[in-house]
Amino acid sequence: MTSAPTGSPSRPAAPSDLGVGPLLRAWREQRRVSQLELALQAGSSARHISFVETGRSRPSEEMVLRLAEHLDVPVRERNALLLAAGYAPHYPETPLDDPSMAALREGMEQLIQGYEPYPALVMNATYEVMAANRGIAVLLDGVPESLLVPPLNAMRLTLHPEGLAPRIRNLRAWRGHLLEQMGRQVALRRSEPLRALYEEVAAYPLPPGTPDGEPGGEPGAEATAYFALPMRIEHEGRLLSFISSVSTFNTPMDVTVAELAIETFLPADPATGKYLHSLLS
Repeated sequence: MTSAPTGSPSRPAAPSDLGVGPLLRAWREQRRVSQLELALQAGSSARHISFVETGRSRPSEEMVLRLAEHLDVPVRERNALLLAAGYAPHYPETPLDDPSMAALREGMEQLIQGYEPYPALVMNATYEVMAANRGIAVLLDGVPESLLVPPLNAMRLTLHPEGLAPRIRNLRAWRGHLLEQMGRQVALRRSEPLRALYEEVAAYPLPPGTPDGEPGGEPGAEATAYFALPMRIEHEGRLLSFISSVSTFNTPMDVTVAELAIETFLPADPATGKYLHSLLS
């Protein structure tokens, strides 16, 4: 999956039992948008936005969805806004194993398999691994069976002191990157399961001997100028370097689909690509 942030992300305010107004105000303040700016974007007035936030005016269902769109509120939280306003949820949440999701599952499997020999996996909102290819299996060589019991969790596998962490050469930087990423998502999604995961993995001790900084390259190796932070990990005595990329679905209309992410790992140097091809091609 640069130093780690101190403490866990602050808990969001405005519980749903206070109504839709405080929830919308919390999202607007989190996005650092003024009432006037939001009104101009949503085709309304600052006066009306103020009345909605203070509970003096009940927004229409269309207005709730329009404001949520302009505030870039996650799909699950848009349903929460609608419920708080007295409307039915707009977006379904279909289990991934539902027959109606067959085409989606097949498409994701084809995508991650087509990425081989490079690692790729599909995760949900709490980093549970929904699908993975053979490249991921290569990285997990040597991980204890206790960490491989389903459902697999990408963050636990990466940061646990008995998982991949001891083999990640730039662990402090990579760990910091992952915790910062999770912290942003905790604030965005207001998810207690995600917050609990964050607090769990942030508390993992660093493996003994973890260096303060990333060590130099292998003896005799040329320095590599990376265009993004790599994950540098040992595998059977070799040092592999990967740049990760995360993709999500555009304009999802289902909560499950909205929370899926496909993470792929691109070789950051020719030696890594050549080695993976020799293993899996």
